[in-house]
Amino acid sequence: MKTQRSRFLTDYGMVVVLLLLCVFFSVVTYTEQSATGVAAVGQVAGAIRAGERVLVVGGQTTGDVAFLAELERQLRAGGVEVMEVVSGGPREARKTLERAMSEGKELDGVACSELAGRWLIFENVGQAFPGLSGVRVVKPQRSRFPSFLKADNLLNIANQIAVIAIVAIGMTMVIVAGGIDLSVGSLIALSAVLVSVLIRDYGGGAEAGTWQLVGCSLVAVLLCGCFGGFSGLMVTRFDIPPFIVTLGMMLVGSGLAYLLADGQSISAMPDAFVWLGRGADLVGLPNAVVLMFGLYGVAHVVMNHTQLGRYLYAVGGNREAAILSGIPLKRVVLVTYLASALLAGLGGVIMASQLKSGSPTYGTMYELYVIAAVVVGGSSLSGGKGRMFGTLIGALTIAVIQNGMNLTNVESYTQKVVLGLVILGAVLLDKVRK
Repeated sequence: MKTQRSRFLTDYGMVVVLLLLCVFFSVVTYTEQSATGVAAVGQVAGAIRAGERVLVVGGQTTGDVAFLAELERQLRAGGVEVMEVVSGGPREARKTLERAMSEGKELDGVACSELAGRWLIFENVGQAFPGLSGVRVVKPQRSRFPSFLKADNLLNIANQIAVIAIVAIGMTMVIVAGGIDLSVGSLIALSAVLVSVLIRDYGGGAEAGTWQLVGCSLVAVLLCGCFGGFSGLMVTRFDIPPFIVTLGMMLVGSGLAYLLADGQSISAMPDAFVWLGRGADLVGLPNAVVLMFGLYGVAHVVMNHTQLGRYLYAVGGNREAAILSGIPLKRVVLVTYLASALLAGLGGVIMASQLKSGSPTYGTMYELYVIAAVVVGGSSLSGGKGRMFGTLIGALTIAVIQNGMNLTNVESYTQKVVLGLVILGAVLLDKVRK
């Protein structure tokens, strides 16, 4: 019984921790709030009857624009007469109401978004506009709900962690094989700058087509892979400690990123480039998140059902025994650094797509976040132990902690302290288990 409990905690302990963190932040962010965006449409549309004449009002935020379009569609489909749709601020709303009053138009109600519902002009329409005294204001009702569990927030967590989680796949392979890679943060920046420069100078800039974008992205990823190949060569051929090699490559990658970008941000990007980072055309999830889950599925198969995966665990567990067993140690280690660099390059392309620009400042401190995700996920820094599922849970755990602290207004300096303690706690837990 004790053995089974110990095995369960070893295999799924971080899942339990992640769930407890979600419960905790759900409790502390349980506040009174209104539905926003498209989520508020059903509530507002349900309060308006067929045949009524209404004015639809909202702000100019992305959520409000979507709210106005969907609400107008549903109201018209339900037999409601939409007199006008106002997207702007209180001034535009006031002018529209004044015009309706002066023209003597019959108006039964004003359908507001959550943002517009907080404008003072709608506190007492009858008093501000005597000719519209019978007009009722319909807006999303306030209710108590955890901010942490809102769909937009959960998608935001997944989207923000996508780059770190993808790069952590390569880092897991490196650490399982007994190495370390400190260059991934700089390679993220280098890749983002490379793809931006290539699109700007050789891909047509803001007019670049799909194939130009794909080609420039592949070139940026492959060039970053060359850095990983070089690091692996230095480690295997010349037996230089991985810490020193990747530290040097971290500086080289960062320096090249600044040189290529001339210290500036590069933003000459076409709108189509944001499809990978911001788009959500696949199963309703952000494309970057779908790609992340797909890569973890492939990595899980590689680590658990292929010869390469068995070799990685053997090399990290006992190098001498691996050599005596005939495992091509140098090739295996080289593959891990190559994979780590390629995935860092892919992470840089995704980040450039998310931000629609490339900058040498991207990826700062990401090597530490990536290593933290791997360690928190249960991988041992001494090698030979680690799972892709654990790394994904570790990345999500870090994302939940950061997001929860942001929602509860914890300052950034304190967040660094907490993250450092989480890493130390994960390493200590690994030592205790041993």
